[in-house]
Amino acid sequence: MSNTTAVLEAKGLGVEFGGLKAVSQFDISIGDGELVGLIGPNGAGKTTVFNLLTGVYQPTEGKFFMNGEIMNGKPTHLVVHSGIARTFQNIRLFKNMTVLDNVKIAFNRKMKYGLASAVFRTGSFWKEENEIDEKARELLKLFHLEELADTKAGNLPYGKQRKLEITRALATDMKVLLLDEPAAGMNPTETAELLESINMIREKFRISILLIEHDMSLVMKICERIIVLNYGQILASGTPEQIANNPDVITAYLGKA
Repeated sequence: MSNTTAVLEAKGLGVEFGGLKAVSQFDISIGDGELVGLIGPNGAGKTTVFNLLTGVYQPTEGKFFMNGEIMNGKPTHLVVHSGIARTFQNIRLFKNMTVLDNVKIAFNRKMKYGLASAVFRTGSFWKEENEIDEKARELLKLFHLEELADTKAGNLPYGKQRKLEITRALATDMKVLLLDEPAAGMNPTETAELLESINMIREKFRISILLIEHDMSLVMKICERIIVLNYGQILASGTPEQIANNPDVITAYLGKA
């Protein structure tokens, strides 16, 4: 890890469903601007870890922290407010809304005008709406989506839908981005564009990223550290080179990938 205070940290994190431990003794510490990969076979518990770190599941063991503040027991919206955002294996956009509106909706919690201002369309309402519109368009421009602002999200090609999902996550002003198989279903050109986008947001926004991905060429190119999960527990952790040459990882996962 980089020589900075951990932005996101988990200690002995785990969850049990009906007596079955889906994840157990999961430890992680991610520094400011660091990119860490989380890999492993299907069913290893990777998405369960994401659900724990976003408050979807409440841990039955261990603790996790954002900037030193304990997150256990907090509902998802408060975890998001602390600075964690995520994408999903299956893209979750408002497909009947425009590209622009999908991003603007992520600014919702920053709105300061009240109900009366919204109903009567006061000056303060329009001032704030225009500011949010401008910020959303600036984010879209970073991902080369500005010309598609008025297009329905559901009409975008798959790769651009994935970019829009990441753009919307950025609008929450997060400090940690959890990417759940962002390259799934992409062709080589789209994957290359995704790689460029991830590098760009790290450099521009200094965001920490935890990445679940089965495309090992992408993982090995982009991640500084990799954690391997198997049967809900950490099998190995290290640099891409160390993971690629770990015999236990090769037996459990890489040999089958």
